[in-house]
Amino acid sequence: MAEVNVSKARAGLLSYLSLFTSFGTLLCCALPSLLVLLGLGATVAGVLAEVPWLVTLSRHKNWVFLVAGILIGGNFIYTYVVAPKLRLSAGACDADSPGACEDASTVSRVVLWISAGLYVVGLFSAFVLGRLLMAFGD
Repeated sequence: MAEVNVSKARAGLLSYLSLFTSFGTLLCCALPSLLVLLGLGATVAGVLAEVPWLVTLSRHKNWVFLVAGILIGGNFIYTYVVAPKLRLSAGACDADSPGACEDASTVSRVVLWISAGLYVVGLFSAFVLGRLLMAFGD
C-alpha cells in the first residue's frame, strides 16, 4: 500500500512539474514575444522592470525549454505507459471506489495536455515566430 502512495505522489509531482515548467517557458519567452508582436513593448518593459528574473530565464531559454520538454515527455511516458502497468500489476485502485483511479488519471491527463499545449505555444513563439516574421518581412 505504501508503494502505491509513493507512485501516486511521483505521478502528481511529475504532472505539476511539467505544468509549471511549460508555464515558465510561456512566461519567459512566448508571452513577451507575443506582446511585442501586438505592439505592447511598453507593457513588456514594465513587466520586466517589476519581475527582473524573467530576463535571466530568457537568457537561458534553451535550457528552460530543454528541461521543460524532458519533463513533459517523461510525464507522457509515465501517464500512458508506466502508470497503466502499475495499476494492473499492483492493484492500485481501491475496491471501494473503483472510479477513483480513473478520475485521477483523467485529471492528470488534462493537466498533461494543457502543459504540452502551453509548451508548444512557447516553443513556437520563442524559436519559430521570429524567423517567420523575418522571412516574410522583406
